[in-house]
Amino acid sequence: MSLTLRVGATFLLLLGLGHADPPTPALKPHPMALSNIHAPGEVDRPELVPFIVPEPAKLPGIVVDETAAELVGDWQYSTHTPPYVGLGYLHDMKAGKGTKSVTFTPDLPKAGRYEVRIAHCYNVRRATNTPVTIHHAGGDTVIRINQQEEPAHDRVFRSLGVFEFTAGKSGFVRISTEGTDPTKVVVADAVQFLPVPEASPRP
Repeated sequence: MSLTLRVGATFLLLLGLGHADPPTPALKPHPMALSNIHAPGEVDRPELVPFIVPEPAKLPGIVVDETAAELVGDWQYSTHTPPYVGLGYLHDMKAGKGTKSVTFTPDLPKAGRYEVRIAHCYNVRRATNTPVTIHHAGGDTVIRINQQEEPAHDRVFRSLGVFEFTAGKSGFVRISTEGTDPTKVVVADAVQFLPVPEASPRP
């Protein structure tokens, strides 16, 4: 749409008036995941609903949601325990321990150091020793996280550290269920890669 305004003898052509940024494509549930059994609005922590991040594309850095992850084994959607990123989160249903994983692979625009943050909701029903593998330029780093603990960043994301990555899709973060308590749930939601600025050389 364009609009021409006349001001005295001057014509002003305003191009693109009313054009907005294209809408973010709607998220679709992962086709390999089992459907959520909870009705909309059925939550156990209503006070945490404001911390839900409905549009992961608007977060800083590169964010890989569970909708774009690679699933091994049966995982089920849930929205019962906020907060979460996007449509909801996946859980392992306390079954098939040691045989399941969710892998988040970013497409990094350039090589460099990135802070890796992982999103998960938290409560006493969660696993306390969930293994997370960060595959980076230097190899693999395995960290076990307690998913009963509240994440430090907006109650959604927790930092796993800073790692060197090459550009493209060679790096990944994998959540697995190996060694976790069969009475506890492992949760997989989203992973965020935040570029770390290079330190300026001293004068």
